[in-house]
Amino acid sequence: MSTQHTMARPGAQAATQVTTKATTQATLKDINPGQRCKVEFLAGAGAIRRRIMDMGVTKGTEVQVRKVAPLGDPMEVTVRGFELTLRSSEAALIAVAPLA
Repeated sequence: MSTQHTMARPGAQAATQVTTKATTQATLKDINPGQRCKVEFLAGAGAIRRRIMDMGVTKGTEVQVRKVAPLGDPMEVTVRGFELTLRSSEAALIAVAPLA
């Protein structure tokens, strides 16, 4: 598992893409409002990963994207019956599989 960061221009927000063994995985950041998904794994390490897990976002958890701010950051999701607001940088660390 690796995380790649690319910067388009100075001051631009880094785009994050989570990859596993030559396959690109969708992240929570890619899910549209109203859609549901299932958490596959969490990228990142240390305090940020622990913080996301402490908020209830763990492997196998179902998540629904409720709202996304006009500029894309932050986003509101429903996790385990609770409303949770995540930064787009945090959402980019959460690999998901969309549900039908």
